[in-house]
Amino acid sequence: MKVKMILPALTEARSPLFRPIKYSLFPPLGLATLAAYLPADAEITLQDEHVEHVDLSDEPDLVIIQVYITSASRAYRYADHYRKKGAHVCLGGLHVTSLPDEAAAHADTVFLGPGEDTFPEFLRDFKAGRPKPCYAAPLGRTLDHLPPMRRDLIKRDLYLVPNSIIVSRGCPHHCDFCYKDAFFGKGTGFYVRKVDDALAEIDSLPGRHVYFLDDHLLGEPRFAAMLFDGMKGMGRVFQGAATVNSLIKPGLLEKAAEAGLRSIFVGFENLDANNLRDHGKVQNLGRDYNAAVRRVHEHGVMVNGSFVFGMDEDGPDVFERTADWAVSQGIETSTFHVMTPYPGTALFQRMEAEGRMLHRDWDLYDTRHTVFRPARMTPEQLENGYWNAYGRFYEWGNIFKGAMTKEAAGALRHIAYAGGWKKFEWVWHALIRMKQVALGLPLLERALDLTRPPRPAAREFNGEPAARAVPMDGR
Repeated sequence: MKVKMILPALTEARSPLFRPIKYSLFPPLGLATLAAYLPADAEITLQDEHVEHVDLSDEPDLVIIQVYITSASRAYRYADHYRKKGAHVCLGGLHVTSLPDEAAAHADTVFLGPGEDTFPEFLRDFKAGRPKPCYAAPLGRTLDHLPPMRRDLIKRDLYLVPNSIIVSRGCPHHCDFCYKDAFFGKGTGFYVRKVDDALAEIDSLPGRHVYFLDDHLLGEPRFAAMLFDGMKGMGRVFQGAATVNSLIKPGLLEKAAEAGLRSIFVGFENLDANNLRDHGKVQNLGRDYNAAVRRVHEHGVMVNGSFVFGMDEDGPDVFERTADWAVSQGIETSTFHVMTPYPGTALFQRMEAEGRMLHRDWDLYDTRHTVFRPARMTPEQLENGYWNAYGRFYEWGNIFKGAMTKEAAGALRHIAYAGGWKKFEWVWHALIRMKQVALGLPLLERALDLTRPPRPAAREFNGEPAARAVPMDGR
């Protein structure tokens, strides 16, 4: 059986002339996970359009396409193409779960919710010649029997962060602008892998750097504590995401830093408490953002702050005010977003009920364009302000200003990280064009190592000495 797996490119990544480095960061772990369920004799091709052109000349028996909102139109074209060739086409992912009827018009089978909960059943039905048109993930999910993903299908040399990993699903919180409840369901909440399984996968990865793609790495404190205890002594440096309240609480941040945490993505989202309350971001209410940033920096960990513009209390001054606050706190990198009501979210339902949605051109639902009517500014002001905030935060003057909030080594890391991310995009573009993005990995690791202790000695892992880290070899 010939199987084709495709991750279509998001809107901004399709240009043949310029592809932002962010789209060459992480490999398609979801598809690689599903591939682990396929028969051993299956001939599998996995293509990520963010880093390579999709070959449409082949004739597979089964096609599996992962769909995000801004890749939906492209995914549907690929699906229609392969259906005309006689392949059985499956569509799944966030957008399919939110709008199954739309996706079903272009597929033989759609998957709703996490694929590992439905794909094995589909494969049994497909082998028997009676695949169903729709498979919905049940509640009561577990990751206890998750097979090792097919990392051999991933073209490691095309990604800056090939050692990406996911050790949990979902998030314990319920922000109304997030896809989480639509995809996982409010009743499912947050669930994690077995600690030993997660440690074994981490230990198998070459090199030193690991990036946790989990929505909330500290979301289950007991699991996170055991994970970091197990990682201590592995000699890894890693990055992940967490909430403000989880970073303020004593215990976990210390364990994470000792285990190798060097950078954390933090969802501040907004500086106005009324906005946070309106959107269900209750975990941020009453939290001292300044203290949270200071605490993270005291442990030698960098901060990537996430901010959302366009909430109802936001006026035209929000962009400058937010960027200036982030600079004043010495936040190393910031990620800004135009608030975007995704289909399937409570925010979308509310905005649609209020008649504030402007259109359903999914290509523009990319958090860079305004797709609804803001309360206290025009759509044009919101979109222009978003770009101005990026320009203001990443001005060289503000990069140096933020760096000066730290001691010498921390300042150097700040300049290297913030400047390298936004001021040298032409370098990343050149590496992408030459398919040599992985050459940037040693520089990333060196930047993460600044201000931290030297690599610890090898530890024992499940009773055996930990394997020495080896250079990435492209496999």
